[in-house]
Amino acid sequence: MKTLLIVDDQTGIRLLLNEVFAKEGFVTRLAANGLEALHSVSEKKPDCVLLDMRMPGMSGVEVLKHIKKQHADVPVIMMTAYGEIDLTEEAFAFGAERYFTKPFNIYEVRDAVFETVGYKKP
Repeated sequence: MKTLLIVDDQTGIRLLLNEVFAKEGFVTRLAANGLEALHSVSEKKPDCVLLDMRMPGMSGVEVLKHIKKQHADVPVIMMTAYGEIDLTEEAFAFGAERYFTKPFNIYEVRDAVFETVGYKKP
């Protein structure tokens, strides 16, 4: 089973993504901020990370940098409610696979995660 780490400061987004991916057979882990995300990654490397770009405390790009230092091979998909080109370009420069702008189409996010981790439905 594939493991997905979902990182977003909005509870509703975390719960929605958790529900969708748990139903698809993923083991999901949730983090509400950057520190929780980094702790989760250091405990057990996920197969993929869905990461919000804007969170209080540590930004998503900062979290991305730390994740890639520890595990360069972990794919990270960024999410943002803001269409900031400079942040998006910075995220790609540090190894983000792709990004989605909120509100996103949940099926497109699901398919992107499937494709990224080479996942086939059970």
